[in-house]
Amino acid sequence: MNAGAENATHAALICHPHPLFGGTLHNKVVFHTMKALNSFGFPALRFNFRGTGLSHGEHDYGAGEVEDVRTALDWLNTEFHLPIVFAGFSFGAAVGLRAAAPDERVKALIGVGTPVAPVAADTEEPRVYTFEFLRNCAKPKLFVSGARDQFGPRARLEELVASVPEPKKLVVIEGADHFFEGRLHEMRQAIEGWVKQTI
Repeated sequence: MNAGAENATHAALICHPHPLFGGTLHNKVVFHTMKALNSFGFPALRFNFRGTGLSHGEHDYGAGEVEDVRTALDWLNTEFHLPIVFAGFSFGAAVGLRAAAPDERVKALIGVGTPVAPVAADTEEPRVYTFEFLRNCAKPKLFVSGARDQFGPRARLEELVASVPEPKKLVVIEGADHFFEGRLHEMRQAIEGWVKQTI
């Protein structure tokens, strides 16, 4: 938990990438996303999904992780009683947006490296994420992705963004891959710029 300013206008929740592939709350993209939101004075919560790090339980292939996000939203609401900005990276976007989009306490949504075309590493878990639930979501939405994102081909991402209602914005960072290697500063600037204009 990163403390916010006394006069904070919003609280923020940031979700990490896939736990079975090394994703934790300490991921660099998650850290920089948190710093971007915390720079506005928002108290910012990062947490580990079930079975990750010291968190209890075991990985639940997305279903239980949606519940983890709901629990985190409940905690933020109880603790701060502020409107919430949600941000998720990769798997964190796929499961987190599902919980945050219909939640009336969440006022804005950020998908970073949204995995519109994830590739399953094995047959045990065919990772297919659908985002049809965003088609009725009229909240402000920001999508930030790398032009070379191997799990978010630009054409598929543009198709997703075209299918959701306004207000929405897509920022594609040239030269960046899924993890924004060498482009984290630009990713952070994209989030900060959007928050400044939107929230």
